[in-house]
Amino acid sequence: MFEALVTEKDYKKIPSKCILTRGIKVKMSEVAVPVSYAAAFEGERVRREQLHVEFGGKASTAFEYLTAKSKEDEVEDGKFELIGPDIDQLPATSKSLPLAIIVDVYGRKMQKDFEPVLERQIHRFMNYAMGIMHVGQRDMKWVRISKDAFEKGFRLKHVGVILHAMLHQEYSAIVDKIQVKLYTKQEDIDKLLVAAKKTYEERDERISGMSDESVDTYYSCLLCQSFAPNHVCIVTPERLGLCGAYSWLDAKASFEITPTGPNQPILKGRTVDQRLGQWDNVNDFVKQRSNKTIDKVSMYSLMDSPQSSCGCFECIVAIIPEANGVMVVHRDYSGITPCGMSFTTLAGSVGGGVQTPGFLGVGKLYILSKKFILAEGGLKRLVWMPKELKELLGDKLRKCCQESGQPDLWDKIADETVATTSEELISFLTKVGHPALEMEALV
Repeated sequence: MFEALVTEKDYKKIPSKCILTRGIKVKMSEVAVPVSYAAAFEGERVRREQLHVEFGGKASTAFEYLTAKSKEDEVEDGKFELIGPDIDQLPATSKSLPLAIIVDVYGRKMQKDFEPVLERQIHRFMNYAMGIMHVGQRDMKWVRISKDAFEKGFRLKHVGVILHAMLHQEYSAIVDKIQVKLYTKQEDIDKLLVAAKKTYEERDERISGMSDESVDTYYSCLLCQSFAPNHVCIVTPERLGLCGAYSWLDAKASFEITPTGPNQPILKGRTVDQRLGQWDNVNDFVKQRSNKTIDKVSMYSLMDSPQSSCGCFECIVAIIPEANGVMVVHRDYSGITPCGMSFTTLAGSVGGGVQTPGFLGVGKLYILSKKFILAEGGLKRLVWMPKELKELLGDKLRKCCQESGQPDLWDKIADETVATTSEELISFLTKVGHPALEMEALV
């Protein structure tokens, strides 16, 4: 037995060791922060005129990263560290800081597969605090703290208080100890981000090789219904959540941890339309959980009953009718796109939990999926994307271009260096002979 093998020579640590060994769980009756804290505040927006400080988005670098430690002594429960200036030490001319949220957990029943599930809860737990807004995930996050919250005494240490209390409260079955470190110096964040990105990639690679046809069950994600009450995300092996943080395996693990949580299994049922990617049970689930605002959803189509979008999407796919194709723009691109809108303007039209034919919020890895807008012809429809995103997908995108039967498609996809207007785009596509120009009309 585990209990029979435990020794502790430091008498100061005996009480905590006894609590851990006997599996005693302590829950916080109240989260000790100076602002109101409840699920009712999830979905609150902090507007620019209310802003004291923001992290990430287009303002600075920000990311969050949760890891499970294998040894108990690697985690000191309740420990919080802030490395760098707090939000009461802002430069007079600035309203932004870089931010890294590093959470270490230890638990005898904790598994590596549970890491992204717990990491994604940072979004929900921070949003419970009045005056705090958290959008996005991983290294594509955006956090705002209002003037009112700051004046009431909210500081970065309270992020640690929130995460420690709520992870214990909701995941006590698998988590025994939690510590939080926050970094607000750019040089620290740049170093830490390298390791975080490597882990993000490893998590994404776990799903490779699986197909939608290889399983009979998909999973829902309702985590963002606080911002978009009618939005329902369907996660399949070949289509990750539009936030980019939840794969099919992550959703499966989340259901195992919390069977009543936001990730529920959906038996696909009878195929309604194979080309569009519609199944009767999936349609029934979406109709019920979207408050009967969405009757059906096509997993493989941009034009016919596409999946709804919330606001946490990594990228937006948008139709460019005159090019007979689509463009993709990611959250970090601040320029104007060939459709005449920036990412921010597009997001205002696409998000909110509505179906918008011709526009779709997606995780960036969905672009590499064989099911990417398959009903409209797939990757051969892609005519424009920011250079940064193109290079980020790199060799994986090149490989997908080859597999699509267009080995030179990579060079035919325009970016902002050759086109930022529809006229410039058409000129470039005509010059290089992009296959979209010869495909069946989208509209």
